[in-house]
Amino acid sequence: MSQELIIFLGMIIVFTFSCFKLKLPVSIAMVLSAVTGTLISGNGIPVRHLVEGMFGYIDTILVIATAMIFMKTIQEIGTLNALSASILKKFHSTPWVLLIFLMIVSMFPGMITGSSTAAVLTAGSIVAPILMLVGIPIVETATIIAIGGILGMIAPPVNVPAMIIGGGIDMPYVGFTIPLLLLTIPVAIFTVLYLGLKYVKKINYDEIKSKINLEDIERYGWKLYLPIILGVVLMVLGKVMPTIFNLGMPLIFLISALVGLFCGKKVNFIAVSKEAIKETLPVLGILMGVGMFIQVMTLTGVRGFIVVNSLSLPPAMIYVAMAITIPLFGAVSSFGAASVLGVPFLMVFLAQNQIITASSISFIAGLGDLMPPTALAGIFAAQVVGLKDYSLVLKKSIVPALVIIVYSILFIVFSKEIASIIY
Repeated sequence: MSQELIIFLGMIIVFTFSCFKLKLPVSIAMVLSAVTGTLISGNGIPVRHLVEGMFGYIDTILVIATAMIFMKTIQEIGTLNALSASILKKFHSTPWVLLIFLMIVSMFPGMITGSSTAAVLTAGSIVAPILMLVGIPIVETATIIAIGGILGMIAPPVNVPAMIIGGGIDMPYVGFTIPLLLLTIPVAIFTVLYLGLKYVKKINYDEIKSKINLEDIERYGWKLYLPIILGVVLMVLGKVMPTIFNLGMPLIFLISALVGLFCGKKVNFIAVSKEAIKETLPVLGILMGVGMFIQVMTLTGVRGFIVVNSLSLPPAMIYVAMAITIPLFGAVSSFGAASVLGVPFLMVFLAQNQIITASSISFIAGLGDLMPPTALAGIFAAQVVGLKDYSLVLKKSIVPALVIIVYSILFIVFSKEIASIIY
């Protein structure tokens, strides 16, 4: 047995034991497994490498922290509630369009923060009552917002698994927007129509009008949407005129959040910011742990060992292994799956287009948030709708999950052809 394999197995055993037996946070388990790798390899405890790895994703951490502040602000001022109510009012006569727009709303926080949990707990808690109001059963509603949270986490502009995978091979997070949209939007449309359309044949708006909160939109009007509009405009200007409007995403989110303070209900920005950071700390901790883990895998030669051995598999088996191992490892953390397995698999597919391949692997990694025992998206979605048994959500998620895996693999297989059209 090679030294690299012994190191890798030691790291995985400590990681798994820490998570499932000791019930430690994923971030702490990542740190302990990284230190285990350095000790087994004979490197002692190299503080420099551990600290360097911990700050490897500082850019991503800043984006997520500021995005969560922005997300909490627009939630508190009434933007998300007004958006959902307006969509129901406008599209109640065309149920399929209504469902698609509600799915996009449920994805939106995940798109901004890169966290499926944030999406489920914010937009999911607002969209879920509307979905049930128009006739969709409780289990299907929970499944829609769970899948919506995961799709939002993978959709642009912020896709943390893709950033982690790209960071593993020093590939900048540039050019991912169109591939990620092509991956997530069709699956979002399929999922919400597959799960909900058969229950929403005709909506009697007059009957449900009294149950919808239209107070915010009637009082503040279009001003509620100003923070979102400003954020999108600044992002687009940053792409179109980078030399003039190169503000960076953290600053864009903070500017948009501050503008939001004057657009709706009065909120305490300091209190909102503290709550936002408190909620996102587990995610930020995982990223620091992931950075350490990748640094140690590189230092000890484990990452190269995994890539070399993966290349020896027959091509068909590589796809099967990826489809099974990445979601299963994601049961602990989708970010961890992206770092430990996503990076090596991307290096296996060096002959394919790297941006599209990384996007597709990140999509598969996102399914980790549905896998027990953690199943963050599934558990929180069940809690939002008041469902005690979250396993019912997992069962309903099987078809959308299979669609995600197959669709992602097809994107990898035809990545060169897709890239020739996009770029």
